[in-house]
Amino acid sequence: MTVLPRFGVVVLTMGTRPDDLERGLRSLLAQEGVDTDIVVVGNSWQPTGLPEGVRSLHLPENVGIPAGRNAGVPLVSGEYLFFLDDDASLPDRHFLRSVADRFASDPRLGLIQPRVVDPEGIPSPGRWVPRLRVGNAYESGPATSLWEGAVALRRDVFDGIGGWPDEFFYAHEGIDLVWRVWDAGYTPWYAADLVANHPVIDPARHDVYYRLNARNRVWLARRNLPVVLEPLYVGTWVGMTLVRVRDRDALGAWFGGLREGMATKPVGRRRMSWGTVWEMTKAGRPPVI
Repeated sequence: MTVLPRFGVVVLTMGTRPDDLERGLRSLLAQEGVDTDIVVVGNSWQPTGLPEGVRSLHLPENVGIPAGRNAGVPLVSGEYLFFLDDDASLPDRHFLRSVADRFASDPRLGLIQPRVVDPEGIPSPGRWVPRLRVGNAYESGPATSLWEGAVALRRDVFDGIGGWPDEFFYAHEGIDLVWRVWDAGYTPWYAADLVANHPVIDPARHDVYYRLNARNRVWLARRNLPVVLEPLYVGTWVGMTLVRVRDRDALGAWFGGLREGMATKPVGRRRMSWGTVWEMTKAGRPPVI
C-alpha cells in the first residue's frame, strides 16, 4: 500500500471573505497525490459553512496573524505543514505533491514559497518575490524574506524553530520565520515554477501599520541578530523610512513603534550564528538590510 505525503493545512480567516475562503478550501480539497488534514482558524470568528472534511477552530479574540496560524498547528497532522491565507488558492491540483517531492529530494530544503499570481492577470508587485533584488520573478532561488499567504514547511523544522512569532501580531513575521529556517541549517526556497493565486491588493497604510512595522523591525533584530548587528539593522531602516515616508503623521506613528520596540523585550530570543549571517549574505541579503 502506497503511503501518500501528508500535509497539515492551516487556513486563517476572520470570516470577511466567504467566497475567497470557499475557493481556497476547494483548491486544497482538490489536491491529488497527497493526504491533507485541514483546519480553518477563525480569528475572532466562528467558522461556519465549511466543506465536508474541513475542521474548524474558533478563537474568541483576534490574536493576530502569527498567533492565529500557530493555534491551528497542533490540530493537524502530517510531516509537512502548509499555511494558506483565506484570499489565496492553488490553481494546480498537483501543487502540494510537487512541494512534497521537492522536500523528499532535498533534505536541506526547509521552506517553500511559490510564485504569486493575480487570477485576473494584474501584474504582481515586487514585494511578492522574497529576495532583496527582485530580478526575474520567474527565476527560482533562495528566499531571504517571505510572502506568507501560501507557504510550506517541514513540520519538524517549524517545530524546531518555535513557529511563527506570536507577539508580532502583524508585519515581519515572515522574515522572522525565514531567518530561523536559515539558522536551523535549512534553505528557504522561492519556487517560481509553482503558482499560488492571490489578488493584488494595495495594503492600507494607517497608523497601526506604521507602528507595528517599526516595532516589529526592532523585535526582529532583538529576537535574532548578534548584538553588534542589532543597531545596524535598525539604523538602516530608520534611514530608509526617513527617505521613503514623507507624511508627518505616518512618521510619528513609525517612531512611536520604534520606541515601543526598544522599550519592550520580545520573547524567544535565539541569536543566529555568524555562519547564518554569512549564508544569508551569500544568498544576497545580509541581515543588516
